[in-house]
Amino acid sequence: MKQLSLILAFVAALPAFADPAEIVRAEATPQSGAWTFAVTLEHGDTGWDDYADGWRVENEDGTILGTRTLYHPHVNEQPFTRSLHDVEIPSDLTEVYIRASTNVTGWAETRVELTLP
Repeated sequence: MKQLSLILAFVAALPAFADPAEIVRAEATPQSGAWTFAVTLEHGDTGWDDYADGWRVENEDGTILGTRTLYHPHVNEQPFTRSLHDVEIPSDLTEVYIRASTNVTGWAETRVELTLP
């Protein structure tokens, strides 16, 4: 019974609406031998306690090619777009994957495939 009480107390302490950030749109543009990515996220940011805190570019096996950290909540700016420049992509890759993160849920299990132009 004591274990159940501890589990219930822990669950009650979690934010009620913790949800992953949704990738609404992603674009890749080649520039000067590297790539620029623009990713639009949507998330129910509530403030510092729950907000989308980043996105990253990965190859098929999950190797991280670039990370865009988001340093503050975007409560009144939804959806929002942020860019990441100078991402080195191996020339044999024809697609990459975008994965989002929140400060509550961490890196999402799902990711969005992006075919490189």
